[in-house]
Amino acid sequence: MTRLIVWRHGNTDWNAANRVQGQTDVPLNELGRDQARAAAPLLAALRPDAIVASDLSRAAETAAALAALTGLPVRADARLRERHFGQWQGLHLTEVAERFPEEYARWRAGDPDPGTDLEPLHDLGERVGAALQDAADAARGGTVVIATHGGGSRQGIGRLLGWDTAVLRTVGSLANCHWTELRHDDVRGWQLRAHNVGLITAAVAVDAV
Repeated sequence: MTRLIVWRHGNTDWNAANRVQGQTDVPLNELGRDQARAAAPLLAALRPDAIVASDLSRAAETAAALAALTGLPVRADARLRERHFGQWQGLHLTEVAERFPEEYARWRAGDPDPGTDLEPLHDLGERVGAALQDAADAARGGTVVIATHGGGSRQGIGRLLGWDTAVLRTVGSLANCHWTELRHDDVRGWQLRAHNVGLITAAVAVDAV
């Protein structure tokens, strides 16, 4: 059984301001660093065999909190970057709605390729999904923690599970520093075992055991 823990990065100032980050390299803020330090012991308790991260600093910093506890190196993989949001990157969502009303409406409605140079969801899923699969293949039978991004992780996970975009729209977004757990075996393939797990939900699960 191979286990993937797909971990969204901690909070940034652009998260807090509702500003489109995409592939802009925005670092964690103090809250984000606190979130990563708080989550790291829970993930370390899973005894990961490897840590892989997007090369954007907010994901790399998040992964570093776990690396500090486990002693494991962090392998960077640029394929784990967030969706490229084209002309929207750096804009507040209200600015996007004002400047690109048609494309914004299509994006809100779930159009996988709404225009304005946004990376199509199919391409995003293929890119991130390949990185997740490669990380799993490199640690067969082990546990890998992947520090990445909210939108990218959703599409990459969907690629592994074989879910289309309509199904993925029914799955809630990962909160900052929360994670999804996937497991793979040779009989059933990839399975979703947990979603949007964080400090509080993980503590409740432990108490229930």
